[in-house]
Amino acid sequence: MSGVVVTGWSALTSAGVGVDALAKRLELAEAGQVEKGQEIGDLYEEPLPAANGHFLPSFSPREHLGRKGTSTYDRATGLAVVCCQEALREAGVELDDEVRPRIGVVLGTSLGSFKSTSDYTRETLVQEKPYLVNPMLFPNTVMNCAAGQVAIRFGLRGVNTTIAGGTLGFLNALRYAGNAIERGHVDVVVAGAVEEFTPHRAWSTHLTGATEVVAAGEAAGMFVLAKENTPEWAGTRRRAGVLAVATAYGPGGGDAAETALAGCVHRVLAKAGADASEVSTVYTGEADDGDRREYGPIVRALGHSPERVMVKRLFGECDAASGAVALGVLLAEDRDTRPGLSLLTARGADGAVGAAIVRRYADGGPDRG
Repeated sequence: MSGVVVTGWSALTSAGVGVDALAKRLELAEAGQVEKGQEIGDLYEEPLPAANGHFLPSFSPREHLGRKGTSTYDRATGLAVVCCQEALREAGVELDDEVRPRIGVVLGTSLGSFKSTSDYTRETLVQEKPYLVNPMLFPNTVMNCAAGQVAIRFGLRGVNTTIAGGTLGFLNALRYAGNAIERGHVDVVVAGAVEEFTPHRAWSTHLTGATEVVAAGEAAGMFVLAKENTPEWAGTRRRAGVLAVATAYGPGGGDAAETALAGCVHRVLAKAGADASEVSTVYTGEADDGDRREYGPIVRALGHSPERVMVKRLFGECDAASGAVALGVLLAEDRDTRPGLSLLTARGADGAVGAAIVRRYADGGPDRG
């Protein structure tokens, strides 16, 4: 893919809804601290693997979207639709029948709503024959429900894709969106990732060992992407440039994955026409100082040690959405603290790896209206 620009964005995290909430959390956070998350309390009746989690308390799509069309939304869908609305608003995109066919949606996830799929399946087993389950809830059982509802809500008729990429979900979405724009299928893509906090996800991340350092979390991050010479209706500001994205696979993980990740770093640098010395910051999927499964190969590939930012320490294990949170943190931070180019990286347990190189523009940031 060739580079694309971010004309607007938003994020829903445990800090709250929108850019300002995220920026405020970053201002209050101490450098390197690990947030335990909030007490889960009576959010769910089912037993959970931990007493704390990183979630949005009292989140209700109706508060942001109104009652119409939201009664059947599951949590992941609600997060994605509200986040898309905020991103389009932040970019200043004015939707009409002329531009709607030129806007696509690409969303990364792990499983969609694991809870919706599990609950619906259970209903087919426990209800009396002839198993009268609610057909209105069936759309929630498919992974592309959230992306589909985003398109329906805002009338976006361009490409609509859901990528179940797990840890690499967001980087895969960026890459797919960039290719769709480059090949002229659409002018604009709202790309991002979403994960919900439910007992099902909390247990799945706990049992896979992903939450040994941080608790499970939920988040949605959506970014309005367009070409450098994007039409004015797509937003007049340039928050950042996603210069290149590369993904690879190291069979079996281990050394093969480290080699593959280093290769991704070399590829994005080459595609961006950038020098390794220009990279000042790397946003990894790690959460512990002693974990260098991503940072180690990156340092070797760059030949120096850029500052490492581990967003999971503040926002928990958000799986596919962790990459979207990382890009949100990059854009929300004080612009003077981390100049230069930044890398976003991800590494899955199976050996899948990826990297994106991002340049934040001088006029970006949450303080500009």
